[in-house]
Amino acid sequence: MKTSIWGITLLSVFLFISCNQKNEADEIIEIIHKVNSHWQSAHPEHENSFWHRAAYHTGNMEAWLLTKKPEYLTYSTAWAEHNEWKGANSDNKDEWKYSYGETNEHVLFGDYQTCFQVYADLYTVEPAEFKIARAREVMEYQMSTENNDYWWWADGLYMVMPVMTRLHKITQNPLYLKKLHEYLMYADSIMFDEEAGLYYRDAKYVYPKHKSANGMKDFWARGDGWVLAAFARVLNDLPQTDQYRNMYIERFRTMAKAVAASQQPEGYWTRSMLDPEHAPGPETSGTAFFTYGLAWGVNNGFLDKETYKPIIDKAWKYLSTVALQPDGKVGYVQPIGERAIPGQVVDVNSTADFGVGAFLLAACEMVRYKLQ
Repeated sequence: MKTSIWGITLLSVFLFISCNQKNEADEIIEIIHKVNSHWQSAHPEHENSFWHRAAYHTGNMEAWLLTKKPEYLTYSTAWAEHNEWKGANSDNKDEWKYSYGETNEHVLFGDYQTCFQVYADLYTVEPAEFKIARAREVMEYQMSTENNDYWWWADGLYMVMPVMTRLHKITQNPLYLKKLHEYLMYADSIMFDEEAGLYYRDAKYVYPKHKSANGMKDFWARGDGWVLAAFARVLNDLPQTDQYRNMYIERFRTMAKAVAASQQPEGYWTRSMLDPEHAPGPETSGTAFFTYGLAWGVNNGFLDKETYKPIIDKAWKYLSTVALQPDGKVGYVQPIGERAIPGQVVDVNSTADFGVGAFLLAACEMVRYKLQ
C-alpha cells in the first residue's frame, strides 16, 4: 500500500510539473501572437529586402514554424514576392560590390543577403526553384571568386552564415560549407578576441586602438548577439559529419560563457557588454539574441541547463515584463547603428523591425525551453 501511495504521489507531482510547464509555454505563445500581430498590423505595406527587414522575417518564420499560424507565412511570402525573391537586384556582375552600401549594386554585401535565409525557409515549406534561384546565383557566383574577405563586420555572420548552411541543406553542394569556414576564418582574424571569447563589431573597435569610456574592451551587445545567434542557426542545419562542426560548437560554448558572465542583475545586457557605464541601461535586441542563443544551446544539449537556467530565466523575465509593452510593442531596442553610443536615448518607445525579429526568435526558443 505504501508503495502504491508513493507511486501515486510521484505521478501527481509529475503531472503537476508537466501541466505547469505547458501553461508557461502557452503563455509565451500568447506573447508571440501579441507581439507579431502588433507588428504586422502596424506594417501592412512591404518594403525592401535590406538586413533589418529580413532580420524581422527570420523571427517571423520561426514563429510560423512553431505556431503554424497561417498569417505569418502569408506575411513573409508577400514580402518575398514584393522583392521578387531578390536582395540587391543588379544583374551586372561586373558592378557587384561587397563594401558597405545600400544600392542595387551591393549584391555581394551580406546585409543584402540576409533575405536568402527567409527565401530558403519558404522554399523548404513549399519547394519551388524560383524561390532560391537568385540566392543560388548570388552565393554561387560569390563562392567562385578567390576573395575570402566578405564578412568584415560581426553582424555579417548572422546575415550570411545561416544562408550558407540552408542552401547547402537544399542543394548538397559542399562548396557552401567549405566557403562558410573560409569566410569565418577571415572574420575571426580581424574581429575575434580569444581572451574575452567575444567579437568586436569590426576592425575599427579592436582594443587597444579603441576603448570603452572606462578604458576597457568594447564589445557591442547586439553585434555579439548576432554572432551567437548565427552559430545557433548554423549548428541547427550543419551536418553531423562536417569537419569543422566541433570547432563551431566550441566557439558557441566559449561565447555563451562570456555572454553569461556579462549579464546585468536585472536580466538584460548593456550595449557595451564589459563596461556597463559606457552606455548604461537595458537594451533589448542584444538581450533577445543572447536569450535565443543560450536557450537554443540548452534545448539542443550544447549548454548545461543547471548552469545557464538562472541566466536564461532572468533574461526572459526582462524581455517579457520590461521590454514587452501591454499593446505588444517591444521597447528598449537600440536604433540602427554599429556601436554602443554614450548618451544615446534607448527607452520604452525605442523599437525596430530587427528587434521584434530577435524577440520572436527568443520567445520561440523559450517555448521549447519550457517544454523540456
